[in-house]
Amino acid sequence: MTRIAYLVTSAREMTLADGTPHPTGYFAEEALKPYERFTAAGFDVTVITPDGKPPYADPYGLSWFFHYPDDDKDYLASVVRTFAHDVDDIRLTLHQNTELGLAAARRVAKLLEANGSTKAEAHRIVSAAAKTAWRQDRQFADVLAEDGSHGLTREQIQAEVDAQRADSENLAAGRHRKLQEIPGFQHPVALSALTDAELEEFDAVFAPGGHGPMVDLAGNPDVGRLLAALQHKRATIAALCHGPAMLLSAPERADGLWLFDGYRMTSFTDEEEDQTEAGRLGMEWLLDVALKNAGAVFDDGPSAWVSHVVVDRNLITGQNPGSTEATADTVIKKLRAPARQAA
Repeated sequence: MTRIAYLVTSAREMTLADGTPHPTGYFAEEALKPYERFTAAGFDVTVITPDGKPPYADPYGLSWFFHYPDDDKDYLASVVRTFAHDVDDIRLTLHQNTELGLAAARRVAKLLEANGSTKAEAHRIVSAAAKTAWRQDRQFADVLAEDGSHGLTREQIQAEVDAQRADSENLAAGRHRKLQEIPGFQHPVALSALTDAELEEFDAVFAPGGHGPMVDLAGNPDVGRLLAALQHKRATIAALCHGPAMLLSAPERADGLWLFDGYRMTSFTDEEEDQTEAGRLGMEWLLDVALKNAGAVFDDGPSAWVSHVVVDRNLITGQNPGSTEATADTVIKKLRAPARQAA
């Protein structure tokens, strides 16, 4: 059975640039979805933290706006694609994506359909309103309410916005409960206690994000041992969002260069970091800069917050929370490839 070292931060606090402490941990969605996909694929997943302490969910990562139901998220993506002729011209900030009520587009469209609009008409109406809200930094409900031709009241529209938020809050709480029910998240294996021989038994390592990995997965000698063991046999090494901070623990090669020097990779970007709570308060250091300085060939997506996965040899990296599913699925495909080739 394929064995995955599921390397999760156990950090609960990070230090900001001004020296003040700030709560941190792992990002709930990034930790849960890949775990569920890997176990469903039949892999043996061992939850590991650097010191064996139970990992802690970053409170910021449990914010409702990071947990849109898939139907709402997918419909919003179809709406956003109408904002510009070229997708590269669309710049959707975290503020615009989370604070303007745009995620309620699907529900408002359903309401319009119930009032007699066709599916295409409903999509056109909500897309036009969402585009105006995006451009003018206004509430989606306010923009839509100004157009009385569709027959919806301000109260009806706001009710859908509120319902969407309530469902996101419930989803965030549900994901947190699921993580707490996973035995490995309550009693993880201590990486520091594993021998080099035990590390070599793993077929892959995966590190989800949250700011926590920047605290205890970067510059960690035990993480370095794990990476060296897996890199020696070209096993799959994968990380998501801030998870690639673990790569900064990798030792030097025989030629004195970083173990991953010249590898194409991605991670949470400076542009995205500047929009987060911790980024606005001021970070001690930035991950994408550190990876570039170490020797990475950095490859970010066409814009912030879009799903972006980079594969270079045995290394798989995902850029941000929106890359969670794609990163996990890429790991599964990679790990199944030898079996397909052998067949």
